[in-house]
Parts: sequence; structure tokens; C-alpha cells
Amino acid sequence: MSSKFSFHTTAEEVATEFAREISGKNVLVTGTSLNGIGFETARAIAKHANLVIITGYNEERLKLSGDAIKKDIPNANIRRLILDLSSLAAVRTAAAEVNRYPEPLHVLIHNAAATQGPLKVTVDNLESQMATAHIGPFLLTKLLTPKLLASASTTYTPRVVLKRPDPAKYHHFEAYYQAKSANVLTAIELSKRSGGKINAYSLHPGVIFTNLAQKEESKNEMIKFGLLDEKGQPNNERYEWKTIPEGAATTVTAAFDPTLNGAYFPLFFREREFKP
Repeated sequence: MSSKFSFHTTAEEVATEFAREISGKNVLVTGTSLNGIGFETARAIAKHANLVIITGYNEERLKLSGDAIKKDIPNANIRRLILDLSSLAAVRTAAAEVNRYPEPLHVLIHNAAATQGPLKVTVDNLESQMATAHIGPFLLTKLLTPKLLASASTTYTPRVVLKRPDPAKYHHFEAYYQAKSANVLTAIELSKRSGGKINAYSLHPGVIFTNLAQKEESKNEMIKFGLLDEKGQPNNERYEWKTIPEGAATTVTAAFDPTLNGAYFPLFFREREFKP
């Protein structure tokens, strides 16, 4: 990992550093609504990539994200994909569409998450956090693995990136924590089972005030457990918060830093790295 990076490094700075690695790549990013880590990840990558596939379950919001990226980067090649990770049938439909794309797929970035709050179940009768943050992404990865493997060459290994929690900060959100813990195990196992043909990383981007934190259900839970103050704003006394571009920097690094080899799953841009 580059020594140039710090806690406050932004996704755009990372993408500029790894522009050569991003060039020519086709990348799929889940959960790309405005004012989120996924959107900023896609925006930073789009300046250099051949194709960025942005996903979301709401067509109108997905169009807003695509238009915002194109306004900022007119030459960006953006493709919108409707993807509802809470529905296994919808995941299969989206994966089938991606598999029909003529372009190869080099990087799959899992960013989407469900609103934290009271218990909800999906159309498949699954707990919503586990369904959206793990089971849906797991199925999508499985269905897209052949396409990822097809992009491999003697000089390039495709990558899968999943976000994970920091137990010290999210242990109260049990469903979320369990789903993200499953992401960690999936990343480790995917790297093992692929025999080095796919590099999988699980990361924690930091504590970030995204649009998810501003939804009423999530906000109430975060106030209850001290992440936000009574006014629903970041609790700076207890936690060191990152901006959205700073949080997305971690994801872009995991997706493109050539010095990472899939052997470990670091917690980026902190005082140390954690190995499994």
C-alpha cells in the first residue's frame, strides 16, 4: 500500500495514483446512491476505467447517480443496472444481464447495505440485513465468478471487494454485524477456493455519515448507541469520522492497489493492519 496514503486520503487521490491499473478495466459497484460510499467509489473510478456499472433497486435514484457522474466526468462510460439484493430472484435476473454483456468483468465491489432498524424480512423470508449485505452479494458473486475468471490473464487477477465492520463500533447492531462478519469469511474462503485466480478483500472504510445514517430508522439506532448525538449529527467526541470521499478511498485501494496480493484482508488507513 502506498506510503502516500493517510486517514484523510480521498478516493479521487487513490484513483489518480492507480490510474494505470484502473485504465481499461470494467468495474461493477453495488449500492451507488448519491451521498454514499458506493457513488463516490464509482465516480472516482469512472475517470479512468473503461466501464463502470452502477447498481441500485430504485431506477430513478440510479439515474440521478449516473447523471451526476456524467456531469462531473462527461467522458465516463457508465452503465446502469437494476439490482435488488434483498430478492434472490432479482439478483439472478441482474447477474444474467451482466453475464450477457460483451465486455469482461474485472472488479466486483460490494457496497450496498440495508437500513438499520426494526426487524424486517424479505420476499424470501430472510432477515433484511443478512439478505442485503451478505446473501444477495454472495449469490451475485457466485453467479458472476465465471465472468470474473474469464478476465484473468498472466498479468492481471480479478478482484472482489466486500466491506466489513469494526467490532468496536458496530457490535450493537447485531444483524448488521453478523452479515458483515459473513462477508469477512466469504472473502477469505473465496480467495482460498479460487486458488489465487481471484483476489478477494474485506475492508472497513471507517465511520462515515452517509445517506444510510440519515434515514430515520438508522438514525434512531445510531443515536441510541452513541454513534450520532441527540440531534442526529456525528458524535465527534467518541469517534473520528471520515468524509465520504475518504471512506471510498479504502474501497478503491482494495480494488486496484497492485501491491496487494490477496494474502491478507487489511483495515486500511488506520494505525495498523489486521491479518486473519
